[in-house]
Amino acid sequence: MRDVLPALLGWWQQGRTAALATVVGTWESAPRPAGAAMVVGPDGSVVGSLSGGCVEADVCALAEEVLADGVPVLRRYGVSDGDALAVGLPCGGTVEVHVAAVSPATFPALPAVAALVAAGEPVAVAVVVAADDVDRRGRHLVLRPDGPAVGGGLGSDRLDAAVTDDARGLLAAGRDELLTYGPDGERRGEGLQVFVTALAPRPRMLVFGASEFAVALARMGAFLGHHVTVCDARGRFATPARFPEADAVVVDWPHRYLAAEAAAGRLDGRTAVCVLTHDPKFDVPLLAAALRLPLGYVGVMGSRRTHADRLERLRAEGLTEDQLARMASPLGLDLGARTPEETAVSIAAELVSRRWGGAGRPLSEVSGRIHHGPR
Repeated sequence: MRDVLPALLGWWQQGRTAALATVVGTWESAPRPAGAAMVVGPDGSVVGSLSGGCVEADVCALAEEVLADGVPVLRRYGVSDGDALAVGLPCGGTVEVHVAAVSPATFPALPAVAALVAAGEPVAVAVVVAADDVDRRGRHLVLRPDGPAVGGGLGSDRLDAAVTDDARGLLAAGRDELLTYGPDGERRGEGLQVFVTALAPRPRMLVFGASEFAVALARMGAFLGHHVTVCDARGRFATPARFPEADAVVVDWPHRYLAAEAAAGRLDGRTAVCVLTHDPKFDVPLLAAALRLPLGYVGVMGSRRTHADRLERLRAEGLTEDQLARMASPLGLDLGARTPEETAVSIAAELVSRRWGGAGRPLSEVSGRIHHGPR
């Protein structure tokens, strides 16, 4: 939803109605994950993608129906369907798509959602995608990590309370998910499905060491959707001009900057720390701090000999073997990378592998599913 939000808001502000199509469920080799979104405007224009081109044409036709009658639609596409090849989904997977009209009347809280996303604040949007009660379909509930709802309601106080608890957990994890309840929010019930879009801030990538490898990694991190910060104590090298793709360039001692970010609550389990400094006076205090924090990834560049020396220094700092085992050293997958750009690809590949649980082997050598669920 994040990618299509500006277009959606533009039509909303004009008082016009657009159709929002969202992938709410995937099975087997679905082309894109749950949460992928596409908007069909009142003029027929299309923003976003659901499947890389597989089902978009059919969804556009559905969107026109929804724009005409205002009734939300939930449609499943897969190879078991007689029309699977006709709509272009021959990959072996199945996707479930929800299409609903969005306007000031149907989604009054949309500007509040857009404002929170623009400010980098976390917000979750829950929408009823299936219910026996037709009047509930398409209803929204907008939530922050705490406090009262920003807006909306799903038609039942008990349902709102159950969804609020679950959606806040998903928001903390940065994960979209389809949830099933009973008509009044019963957790073991069925008959009502709610899709939660977790619009969490971009995951952070902290790159320490303003080398040419850091230049390439900052570019790759931004490409993957991370909020990238480059930090180095040497102001001559840590300049915005050298790192145009980075969101922030900081001149400070790495361990001091990391401690300040942790104290401010700006690090979480999705944060990736990549240490490229090659200098024990920077590396050791930084890693001693990073490996004690609940971060998603801590990787460090260096040779096997450097790694062995680093381990001894960190043990002397009091780190346990379990803490040391969290360190990826050398960081990256074994791609035979040599150049800064190739090394950045190697590091990015390891981050993707850890996120989705991939083995990092050629797909031609692996049997079973191509796409993995979140790890």
